[in-house]
Amino acid sequence: MSTTTAVAPLTTEDAEVLVAAARRAAEAAGVSISVTVLDAGGHPLAFRRDDQAVLISGETSTRKAYTALQLDSATADLVDAVQPGGLFHTLPTALDRPLLFIAGGVPVHRDGRLIGAIGVGGGAPDQDHGFAVAAVESLA
Repeated sequence: MSTTTAVAPLTTEDAEVLVAAARRAAEAAGVSISVTVLDAGGHPLAFRRDDQAVLISGETSTRKAYTALQLDSATADLVDAVQPGGLFHTLPTALDRPLLFIAGGVPVHRDGRLIGAIGVGGGAPDQDHGFAVAAVESLA
């Protein structure tokens, strides 16, 4: 018989902390963003769309969170893999790279286990990634 240690799941309160931290980081940079937080099962726990952000940023933040959760990897680390000649094959978008994989999605771990993900959209890809990382670091 094996025993496993339970890991506390990502809670609504955790999700609110993540959203607030991403928002603070974006506001400090003067950027309007949308943020989506998912639990380990891919269920939305929190969502915030800034009315000043690009309309599609809400959908983008959700896609980034799902991608980070499904692949347990920051989407910033996947950008090269989806470029022509990369490991993944995708259809191009108007942005000349797949929308799903633009940086800004980051998995959330607790005690070494995946418990959810955050996606940020609205800024430049490297900005969105930085906002998401700052949010995850706020849970530590």
